[in-house]
Amino acid sequence: MHQQSEFCFIRKSIVMRFHSPQKLKTIAELIGSKFIGPEDFEVLGSNEIHMVKPGEIVFVNHPKYYDKALNSAATIILIDKEVECPEGKALLVSDDPFRDFNKINTHFTRIYNFTEELHDAEIGEGTKIHRSAVIGNNVTIGKNCLIFPNVVIGDRTVIGDNVIIQAGTVLGGDAFYYRKLDGNFDRLISVGNVIIENNVEIGNNCTIDRGVTDSTVIGEGSVLDNQIQVGHDTVIGKKCLIASQVGIAGCCIIEDEVTIWGQAGLASGLRIAKGTVLLAKVGVNRDLEKGTYFGPIAEDFRGYLKKEVKLRNLK
Repeated sequence: MHQQSEFCFIRKSIVMRFHSPQKLKTIAELIGSKFIGPEDFEVLGSNEIHMVKPGEIVFVNHPKYYDKALNSAATIILIDKEVECPEGKALLVSDDPFRDFNKINTHFTRIYNFTEELHDAEIGEGTKIHRSAVIGNNVTIGKNCLIFPNVVIGDRTVIGDNVIIQAGTVLGGDAFYYRKLDGNFDRLISVGNVIIENNVEIGNNCTIDRGVTDSTVIGEGSVLDNQIQVGHDTVIGKKCLIASQVGIAGCCIIEDEVTIWGQAGLASGLRIAKGTVLLAKVGVNRDLEKGTYFGPIAEDFRGYLKKEVKLRNLK
């Protein structure tokens, strides 16, 4: 590790881009698949369907999602059946796209899992890290941060300035993303990262999973209490306040200045509007407009109270 005198934090997703552009034929040879399209068709990286951009590979292994993948921003589709290729795109036809997506990702992003210490972290001036903390590879930590005992910071994590991370918190664990194969669970390997922006405070024993192929982000000025789980590829906005034992599944977008009280739970892939308040133990199973919500299936709090009054007045 070395002290870095100046650190300028800029939110930047680390989409799983290759170090240099690849050719379609090269990727096909890597995974042993057939390809449809020019052999020199440019491939820039890979990504999941909700984050994919032009030049990237997306995988699909079920007919239900063929159209979504083929019509996505992806220009290379890793698919388990030969279909008509949309104009301007290319196909990689594989007998197991899930397996081959993992193979591509781990070929271009090495997985260390704390088995090697490369001592390549960049640490900003004035940052204090307890000696019991464990730091992975390619980690960047800004200025004037406090890292408490037994914190674990996984590979490729980026932490801004003036960040506090309290004891026992884990940044950059594997995504909870599996398929069932032959009666067992098969993991989609996580090659993304975690980004913690400036002036964030994270309490004790929180777990923030890294993105599968992109970034899990905690926005500037947000404060997280103890024992909070944030799933892969979730983006939490600026100045959010999240109380203890909240669980947020993967791929959610929590906009700026959202407040989430204790033991609330959010399903995957949701968007919560700026300024929303989720009261304790609320269950969220859909996108929410700005408001205050309560109940096992989130409903407007005023409406909930009116309903309770009516129920109590029944004779």
